Amino acid sequence: MSAEVFVKLFAIFAVVAIGWGAARSGRLGGGDPARVLSGAAFYVFVPALLFRTAARLEFDRLETGVLLGFFVPTLTVLGLVYLFMRLRPAAGDGAALPSVRAITASFGNAVQVGIPLAAALYGEAGLALHITLVSMHALILLTVLTALVELDLAHAQRRAEAGGSRLGRTLATTVRNTVIHPVILPVLAGLAWNASGVAIPGLADEILVTLGQAVVPLCLVLIGVSLAHYGVRGAIRGAVVLSLLKLVVQPLAVLAFAHGVLGLAGVPLAIVVMMAALPVGSNALIFAQRYQTLQSEVSTAIVVSTLAFVATAPLWIAVLQAIG
Repeated sequence: MSAEVFVKLFAIFAVVAIGWGAARSGRLGGGDPARVLSGAAFYVFVPALLFRTAARLEFDRLETGVLLGFFVPTLTVLGLVYLFMRLRPAAGDGAALPSVRAITASFGNAVQVGIPLAAALYGEAGLALHITLVSMHALILLTVLTALVELDLAHAQRRAEAGGSRLGRTLATTVRNTVIHPVILPVLAGLAWNASGVAIPGLADEILVTLGQAVVPLCLVLIGVSLAHYGVRGAIRGAVVLSLLKLVVQPLAVLAFAHGVLGLAGVPLAIVVMMAALPVGSNALIFAQRYQTLQSEVSTAIVVSTLAFVATAPLWIAVLQAIG
């Protein structure tokens, strides 16, 4: 692994530590500072980033084979984790638990770690393919998981209110809460703007860029604040399991599908596998904070998987080299 990637990993841990120290010192005030930070990220900064991404997406430049090679197995892993947790008789922690664990097991740190890794290992060609995946990463995974969690929440609400659930009312509630949502609404608005063919005005674009640039540092600070506020007691076991799913199971599924089924090889294969092998991304914690579920487990999984990535990344690189 290159020195540039190690520097990025060190910077990630440093910013997380700063957030942890600020929370432990009490300088962030009383109450739940993690909720305040996650609310700012979810309702202000992330929507700006998603809208601009969707509005500027160049569909004619997307690599179909690379997209399929990554997203088909990734969504499969996401779906299997979701179904396993959904069907457990004693899942606990509310209706959002299956979706929160599913996003933690499948959503990677594609920007802070993924971009320097792709650039360092595979040059401009690899970085271009990686950016193709990054452009669709949050749009697809967050949209799917938002729909799933809102369906579960609507179903649980109807059962609590009426002792049962009417399919029509549940679906109507799901559609309403999914569309009018700080993740889905900016995506839909961005795609509509994209379809219009009109460029984002310069002043508006500068505002969106400024808001979007705050997402990464804010989310890293949020991880540290969450660790300080919620602690890690009782979260280690779940965090380790989720880290194994993210660092081992997901890249293995991508390798099997992309190489064995689609026949990808060389740099395209390496890019999709290493994208899948990235540690858990901070958007998983924002998602957990939004639904007040497993915040401690998710923040711990981000730290554990990022630490473990130092060991697992060279192994996946060696596997790809062996394949050729």
